[in-house]
Amino acid sequence: MPPSSASRHLREDERIHIADRVREKAPIRQIARELGRAPSTVSREVRRNRHPTNGRYRPHAAQARADARRPRPKPSKIGQTPELRAYIQEHLYKRWSPEQVVRSLRRSFPEQAEMHVCHETIYQALYVQGRGELRRELARALRTGRTMRKPRRLAQQRRPRYSAPMLMISERPAEADDRAVPGHWEGDCIIGKNQASAIGTRVERTTRYVLLVHLPIDRSAERMRDALVETMATLPAHLKRSLTWDQGSEMGRHHEFSLAADMPVYFCNPASPWQRGSNENTNGLLRQYFPKGTDLSVHGRDRLNAVAAELNSRPRKTLDWDTPAERLAMLLAATN
Repeated sequence: MPPSSASRHLREDERIHIADRVREKAPIRQIARELGRAPSTVSREVRRNRHPTNGRYRPHAAQARADARRPRPKPSKIGQTPELRAYIQEHLYKRWSPEQVVRSLRRSFPEQAEMHVCHETIYQALYVQGRGELRRELARALRTGRTMRKPRRLAQQRRPRYSAPMLMISERPAEADDRAVPGHWEGDCIIGKNQASAIGTRVERTTRYVLLVHLPIDRSAERMRDALVETMATLPAHLKRSLTWDQGSEMGRHHEFSLAADMPVYFCNPASPWQRGSNENTNGLLRQYFPKGTDLSVHGRDRLNAVAAELNSRPRKTLDWDTPAERLAMLLAATN
């Protein structure tokens, strides 16, 4: 038989040829060479379409199954399953990411294949025009709030502005780098409209537990020092090993904070936000609650605590789909 055309799908005459040669006990590789196909293609075709009783390859049944699979566009699982669609929409409204929703579905419905989708299926249902499986306004509940996909933007560069000597991130203990020991934190600020308001953010590197710092007036070095000392006072000593920050002006009193909290502060290199990766990710999550260009001073301490609690109750991929609150609770229980 001559080699097949460029089509990636097996034709019916090819399947008949495979059936004839299998009956003759020809090797799979020889059949593949005769068809101009990959051996894996032929092997998979024979394995999928054997008779369940006698094990014989069935070319006409195989062709019928292939024809049934081929029509486009295929009906969407989200569009066909109201329960699945409702579950996805409910959790997107809670600002869960599509991947968090997917993992939760697999945990909540382990034996129901119709309730399992991949996260790309959810993104397609949100972004692809004309599909209509999910409400378009749900795209604004995603972390980026975008209704169309766009490339990531570069982060802003920062420069050092301190008179007191700094400890650089290269001097930070190795135990902080590999996240093996809890108590090492990363911090930063998210900035409000016209640079006039801010919220301090901190995330623990091992558990990804989030704490928000209330800055009702401004983010001056003195106010940031006092707010950080107050917040850190709520933590046990073994969870106060270090704090890593960028070189923003709000940390101009870092040496005074270190003395008051008994906690060293390490600084990232200029234009290196990836050195505080957990905190950068957290700041992105927080922009769902505190959009850019808004006045952040209107949010009181109770609101900040509520947002932090919601973030800490979300399942995280990096924690094997545990929540930061669960991981922190396990650490505290083990210590006690």
